[in-house]
Amino acid sequence: MSAFDEELRVQLDEARRELAAARAAEDDDGVQAYLGRVAGLLRLAAVHGVDVPHDPEEEGEG
Repeated sequence: MSAFDEELRVQLDEARRELAAARAAEDDDGVQAYLGRVAGLLRLAAVHGVDVPHDPEEEGEG
């Protein structure tokens, strides 16, 4: 795994944790922001051929 792949995965994990925290806090603006961040990172992964496990619902959010 390249450094790029690893960093992308780290960023995706962090965005998902922040999304969960925003949902738990009922922070609608935070939820929207982190849904966009997750979707953006998934698009970046796809462009660069990095296979990351994800829920298909995450792809179109944001």
